[in-house]
Amino acid sequence: MEIVYADPRIVVAVKPAGVLSTDEPGGMPQLLRQELGTPCIRTVHRLDAAVSGLMVYARSAKAASLLSEQLRSRTFGKEYLAVVHGVPEGGVMTDLLGRDPVRRRTYVAAEPGKDVRPAELSYEVLGSREGLSLVRIRLHTGRTHQIRVQFASRGFPLVGDRKYGGGEEGESIALWSWRLEFTHPQTGAAMRFSKLPPKETPWLGFPMPLTGR
Repeated sequence: MEIVYADPRIVVAVKPAGVLSTDEPGGMPQLLRQELGTPCIRTVHRLDAAVSGLMVYARSAKAASLLSEQLRSRTFGKEYLAVVHGVPEGGVMTDLLGRDPVRRRTYVAAEPGKDVRPAELSYEVLGSREGLSLVRIRLHTGRTHQIRVQFASRGFPLVGDRKYGGGEEGESIALWSWRLEFTHPQTGAAMRFSKLPPKETPWLGFPMPLTGR
């Protein structure tokens, strides 16, 4: 486990691709309990199993409650890096997203309805090459497969995302949780963590953001 930060109330770690972020056998909470030798690791937010990058976990019920409240009030900042097909312009994406539980796919809905929820993100294009673009994304809502669906629905599917039309056999999804910003649940201190994706395809050749900004 790559642990970026740990104290008695929280732990920040890098979730590998293919590992569940939730509390299931082989998931991140179980792995962190084993690594840290602690009985309490609680999930605060989620990443798709195929997606990698930074996650924060609570080490007490109270810490989990306070961090979850920050998520609900949108004072918990989450930013992602993604490589997409095409050259989008940057800006804000706002959609109504529904979920097909049988096919396990999220879709853009034409109008409000049962289990249809608003979704919003903002993004900027950091660089483009060979028909691909690196985008920096800030989530304003946290819907299942939100980033993947919102970009794919506009003709910019993520590299490696076979479910939503952007991948080929053997490719990994080019989506990385690169920055977290939140208030420490015990001390009240402003916490900020950044971690760039690995220096490998498809991230190579793009200008990466500065980790301190």
